[in-house]
Amino acid sequence: MQRRALLGQGALGAVAVSAAQAAGPSAASLNTLLQPLLAAHGLPALAAAVVQDGLTLAAGAVGTRRWGAQAPVSLDDAFHIGSDTKAMTSLVVGMLVEAGNLRWDTTVAEAFPDLAAGMDAGLSGVTLTQLLSHTGGLPSDNEVFDRLLGQSYLQPGNLDALRYWLVRQWSTQPLASAPGSRFAYSNMGYTMLGAAAERAAGSTWEELVAARIFDPLGLTTAGFGPAARLGRVDASLGHAIRPDGAPEPMLPGPNGDNPLIIGPAGTVHLSVLDFAAWAGWHAGQGKRAPALVTPGTLRRLHTQVIAMPPRPDAAPGTPGRGGYALGWGVLEPSLVIRTLPAACRLEHAQPGAGAGAAEPRLRHGYNDQHRR
Repeated sequence: MQRRALLGQGALGAVAVSAAQAAGPSAASLNTLLQPLLAAHGLPALAAAVVQDGLTLAAGAVGTRRWGAQAPVSLDDAFHIGSDTKAMTSLVVGMLVEAGNLRWDTTVAEAFPDLAAGMDAGLSGVTLTQLLSHTGGLPSDNEVFDRLLGQSYLQPGNLDALRYWLVRQWSTQPLASAPGSRFAYSNMGYTMLGAAAERAAGSTWEELVAARIFDPLGLTTAGFGPAARLGRVDASLGHAIRPDGAPEPMLPGPNGDNPLIIGPAGTVHLSVLDFAAWAGWHAGQGKRAPALVTPGTLRRLHTQVIAMPPRPDAAPGTPGRGGYALGWGVLEPSLVIRTLPAACRLEHAQPGAGAGAAEPRLRHGYNDQHRR
């Protein structure tokens, strides 16, 4: 498949220290702070929220749903959150571990026993924890992955069947490194995790996320794939980057979002207020309702597994260094503070243990550079 850099719908961020609630009438507007960032970073739209102790203190949404059009975004507009979806996949896996359907050390061969006989010997022993932390030895997205995504559009069946097909096709691929030895960001690894959850639970990944995360947390704007409806611009669009650097609006359709087959790696959309609720629930570290998993499982999800290689050329809003937990990046608070101005922390990260606060601040946001 042709690789294409995407802006996503713009950028979405939340700074939270507890479970978030809807913005009240007294919530301050961040629009004045956010507006200058549109031109500074070439963004179609930008939204952010600040949450503390269960209350949304401030929120804002600026820009346009479609580059070049007068279609202002609002606080209720859903934004594509890209790879922040991975934190939802990791939480679903944690739920299934607590239920006894899976184990943290379940291997790929155990998750897919019908494929074990023909599976690459290295891949067969990779654990779910290693896939969750991008340390399973799988290569980062490559030509084989792109080719299989293209072929998946021609396969019959529902998304769970397509994901199982993708795992079967990939299962003979050799590892790029020994499991546990290095960090390599793998969307295939997270798609494999979604397929493992589907087979363990007997439901599609989308059904699991909707029933176990969206509904209990009250994320009413959350969904999968393009946020706008076909033929309408009723939500913020994704934007590709043209050769001249200008954003190109991507209308709803096959190229309007990441392929649905890799949903566990990045197809969720939701509003900034719902995004703040999601991030704020994690910041509560299991102390606040709903009790989706135990505090111990949340600590496991948030605890660094491996350091990520430094990225001195990282784009604004993307950390140049840090670590990775299970679906979460881990940054020192000082790194987050230096990334963007206050109230606009756009980091897919949580400070590591030992930050000194009983309830450490959690920064969670979207400013990915997706490639298709």
